[in-house]
Amino acid sequence: MKHTEKEIKMEKEIKLKNEAEVREIGIKLGQKLLPGSILALEGELGTGKTSLTRYIGLGLGITRNIKSPTFTILNEYRGGRLPLYHFDVYRIDDPKEMEELGYEEYFFGEGITVLEWADKIKALLPDDAMIIRIGYGKGEEERVYRFNFDIDSI
Repeated sequence: MKHTEKEIKMEKEIKLKNEAEVREIGIKLGQKLLPGSILALEGELGTGKTSLTRYIGLGLGITRNIKSPTFTILNEYRGGRLPLYHFDVYRIDDPKEMEELGYEEYFFGEGITVLEWADKIKALLPDDAMIIRIGYGKGEEERVYRFNFDIDSI
């Protein structure tokens, strides 16, 4: 099953006051996620999608510097407890481009898949994809995270 244009119910909302709290959530996710997990990140430019991905990598034990694959679409990181497949689909105009990349090998592989700008390929996301919507908060560093899963159960 794939996500459609139907409304996705967001289970929980938390406000993160600063980068240290984003780091804490990211490391926790990296330590707890299972092989085949798909994290779909949504949010405006500058909300911290790449920062969260970097901290997920730290939680996985990946020591390489994680950068957004804006022009290459995909970066693979190994060397942690699981591989990290980091997609930035901002430049994808047609979901067929994802097919050309062989996205299913990553989505259903042995690692963790993190997708920045996932709302652009929503039709390709499996129903069990974990969605995180990141928005700006009241303060300069504050971010509002909305999850379609129970972050506390991870």
